[in-house]
Amino acid sequence: MTRVPTRYVIVLLTFICTCVCYVERVGFSIAYTAAADAAGINQSSKGIILSTFYYGYACSQVPGGWASQRIGGKYVLLFSFMLWSLICALVPPDPSQVKLLILARLLVGVAQGFIFPSIHTVLAQWVPPHERSRSVSLTMSGMYLGAAAGMLFLPSLVKLQGPRLVFLSEAAMGSMWSLLWLKFASDPPRSEHPKATATGFGQSLLPIKKIENGGIAGHATKIPWKRISLSLPIWAIVVNNFTFHYALYVLMNWLPTYFEQGLQLSLQEMGSSKMLPYLNMFLFSNIGGVVADHLITKRILSVTRTRKFLNTIGFVVATCALVALPMFRTSFGAVFCSSITLGFLALGRAGFAVNHMDVAPRYAGIVMGVSNTAGTLAGIVGVGLTGHLLESAKSAHSDISSPEAWRSVFYIPGYLCIFSSLMFLLFSTGERIFE
Repeated sequence: MTRVPTRYVIVLLTFICTCVCYVERVGFSIAYTAAADAAGINQSSKGIILSTFYYGYACSQVPGGWASQRIGGKYVLLFSFMLWSLICALVPPDPSQVKLLILARLLVGVAQGFIFPSIHTVLAQWVPPHERSRSVSLTMSGMYLGAAAGMLFLPSLVKLQGPRLVFLSEAAMGSMWSLLWLKFASDPPRSEHPKATATGFGQSLLPIKKIENGGIAGHATKIPWKRISLSLPIWAIVVNNFTFHYALYVLMNWLPTYFEQGLQLSLQEMGSSKMLPYLNMFLFSNIGGVVADHLITKRILSVTRTRKFLNTIGFVVATCALVALPMFRTSFGAVFCSSITLGFLALGRAGFAVNHMDVAPRYAGIVMGVSNTAGTLAGIVGVGLTGHLLESAKSAHSDISSPEAWRSVFYIPGYLCIFSSLMFLLFSTGERIFE
């Protein structure tokens, strides 16, 4: 029997990891929205609770990259999963317990903030350069499959059993993944191939002990914080990460409200159509990864041009769909536009998201932590701002069922997509810039 290469097992487990994380995020949005609407909570207050997660998430991104560098992504990933699973199991989604909910969402955000920097550290060690686009795309597409599964199954679960069971189910999934990771994850083998080593593949990113004059002396690689903070290619990644997550988090947290109050549709009656935007993200993310690796390995385009091409196509098409979204007043039109938006944003990830490993493979976790901090700030700004925009629209129009109430909600991320794609075209590179 042919043994499955360990790197494939690692990629599969990180895919399941991101899938479970996004089941949790979508699950909370659905469960809390149902409970809050039943209790008559206003849109602004809902926005505060929904955005609290991202405050905690922002605080732990850079520490997550640092911890992965020092301790090892394998262990940091396991600890963070066990922590957020425990919190989900203990906290009820009762909208009247505002302080408890804020604290719980803050702690879940902190715990999950360690996950993506850890994953990038692990993948930079395990995955050879020619497989990185599709491996990272597959891993990150788990987010969208998790969101799709959450949108498909959890509204019915909330209706039949109540919001509490959603939290318990998420905690159970997190615990099961932790057991799988504990059993199958391992440290990477050291590569003997010079080119592979030069890109960070197969290297330990932990502090190094080296022998000097027969003795053992501690030697830890210094992280070039100043060069990272002043690098225009890094800023191109950061800005695009911000925009991607602004659009994603606004849609992920407010689509249930848009369907139910903006279009007067029931999530339960929409059936499987409500999961299509996230399913489209899953498909396009993997298409982008395969296309990128094909263009690079066949030498059709350079790494730099491949990243710029896919990033630009993804963000420009997403802009068009976002601007068109409030014009459609039917279930089909709304699902179609949101599916195009999220699908092409996911395609763009084969541009900016994999670029961490192109420019700084040794510091992939650190750069991902910096980049994802910006993405998390987008969640804080976007989710909270959307709540205030809708509350203002409700005051002006007595409800939020008109397209005017939602126009600014979707136009803002559309304009950000144009700005970000231009910045990536001007300043990004596919070449390694950090030793």
